[in-house]
Parts: sequence; C-alpha cells; structure tokens
Amino acid sequence: MRKSSMHIKIIGWAMAISMSGFALAQVKSIQAVPDSTVLEKLGPRLRPPVASADLIPAIRQAISLARQQADPRYLGQAQALIGQRWGQPDAGYDLLTLQATIEQSRHEFAQARKTLQLALKSLAPSYAQALLTLATIERVQGHYAAATQACQSIQEASAQLYANACLLETQSLQGQSDTARSGYQQLLNSVSAPVQQAWLYSLMAENEQRAGQSAAALRLFARSLALDNDGYTALAYADELLTAQQAGAVLALLANQPDSDAVLIRRAQALAQLSDARLPALQDTLNSRLASSTQRQDNAGHAREQAMYALYVQGDPHAALVLAKTNLELQREPVDWLIAVQSAERAGKPREKAQILQAAAKTGLKDVRLK
Repeated sequence: MRKSSMHIKIIGWAMAISMSGFALAQVKSIQAVPDSTVLEKLGPRLRPPVASADLIPAIRQAISLARQQADPRYLGQAQALIGQRWGQPDAGYDLLTLQATIEQSRHEFAQARKTLQLALKSLAPSYAQALLTLATIERVQGHYAAATQACQSIQEASAQLYANACLLETQSLQGQSDTARSGYQQLLNSVSAPVQQAWLYSLMAENEQRAGQSAAALRLFARSLALDNDGYTALAYADELLTAQQAGAVLALLANQPDSDAVLIRRAQALAQLSDARLPALQDTLNSRLASSTQRQDNAGHAREQAMYALYVQGDPHAALVLAKTNLELQREPVDWLIAVQSAERAGKPREKAQILQAAAKTGLKDVRLK
C-alpha cells in the first residue's frame, strides 16, 4: 500500500507492512532443536505510559516501530495501549484516527473506513489526518472519486501542502502525469524539511513509473532515499530496479532493510535474476514463514506478496493468477493490477488478461506499464 500524504506530525507513511507467509510453499515438518538455538529475536516491548498525557505519543511510537521494523507485534502493542477504548464510538478523534491507522496497516480497510467516519464526527480542531488516511484507503481500493473528495476536504482543514499532494497523487493515478509532475515540483520548491522533500520525490518517482519514464523514476527514488531511508520507498525503488534488470543494485539497496516478507521477496527476485546459489536458502526461509503464518491464520490480506512469490520466484503463473485475483478483491493499487496482468499473460490466459485490464480501466487507472 502506498504511503499516505504524510502524517502531519508523526507517522509519515500510511503503512503497508507485508508480514504474512506464503500459501504456495511446502510446509516442512518441525524438527527438534537444542534449547540454546535462537529461533527469533523479539523487538523491545514498549513501557506503558505513566500518564494519560503520554498515551497518544506512545501509540504513535508503536505504530512507527511497526513500520520501521516490519513487525506487526508493535501494532498489537498499539492496540493494547488503546485498551478498552478500542472500538468505542466516543473514544475521541485522536484514538479513533490511530485505531483506523492500525486497522489500515492490517489491511482491514472496511473497518478502518468506518472508524474514520466516527473520528470525523468528533469535535476535533482539525480533521486533516483522518481525511488523509481516508483518501489513502480510497486510492488503495481504486475509488478515485471518493479519494478526490477526501483530498478536497483536507483543504478546509488548513493543511494545504497535504491537500495538494493528495489531489496530485489521485490525478496521477488517473493519467494526469504532466499535471502531477509540475504540481509536485511546485510543492517541492515550497518545502525545506528533508523528510518532506523525500516524500515528494517518492511521489514524483511513482508518477514517472506510471508514465513509463523508468530512468526518471530511478533518479527520483534515489534522491528520496538519500534524504530519508524510508522502507516503502526502498521497496518501490527495488521494483523499478528489478524491472531494469539491476539485481545487484537491489541486493545492495535492501541489505539493511528489515526482513519483512516484502523485502525478502525482492531479495529472492534479485537472486533469481542472478541465478545466485543463495536463492534456495532464502526460499527455505520464506517457506518456513508460511508454516507459522498458517498456524496463526494471519495471512489474509497479504495475497499480493503471495502472488509475487509465486510469479517472480517460484515461476508458477497459474497459482500467482489465483492469488492476484484474490488480492484485487481487497486492494487495487497499480502494482496489484500489474501482478495480475503479468500472471495472466505468463499463464497463457489472454481472456483473463483482457478482463483484468478492463476492470483496471473501469476504475479510471491509467498506467502505461499495463500495456
């Protein structure tokens, strides 16, 4: 999922943390290991806030750690901090908006939308963050008219930079790449904070991707990461590098990223392009994640990563197509359509490919890569 138009104060990107296993790998039998063997290292547990005034910052910290470390357990800690007020209509704007952010991160888009509607009914001095999050969810699901409406409402919340970026991103998805290009440049000229510049460079890079300008996209992704080493941008950059057959650069880029499923898949893709002998070991790691994910039954909503794994690493376009179509029922970002189209093409199913392209066009999405 694409990052939102930046949390005005804290969170930065709308999180799309991909932490599921894969339904295609073979589950191996569990072998006994010595007591001294380290199976997994847990991140630090957040201390409960000592005062109610510290509650909101503590929740935001947990959400940020979930994104930075690619670890969903921090989302559980964030929910635990909200406690009994989770799901309560009178929880207040801040808690409801943070609850929606957690739900969004778990791909619970329908529930997140409902929670945001509750937040927008509260008496808050500004509704900008809730509207930004709502616009992100609408874009992720291919509802561009609703996203535009949310973006326009942000202007009334005195958050002009974010309102403009929100509108430009939505216009870009609908093929207005020239408008977005010039608009982003104007916004870039108006900000001085490196994190804001990095965010805008990333948006500009994705605009160039959809316009088919790969070289420009690569330059802009590099500029963004030079200013802020954001995980989402690193993944998008890696995808463009993989398309350009620059597998070595992908491995270098992702070397210090957290070992999320999304990161491991890109590493596996790079190793596959290089015919690297390390690929089987990495596949074993990915397959092992499936076993634990299946036991936890937490792999719903992560069919995108499963489809990518099947298509780009396992070379099974038929299985990838099934997963890609399942994924499209939940999220419809350009990458989701692209995986589905490529799966149908490699599976030799032109009719299904045509149907997918028609469905993408019906949303209003315009992306030259789909051609």
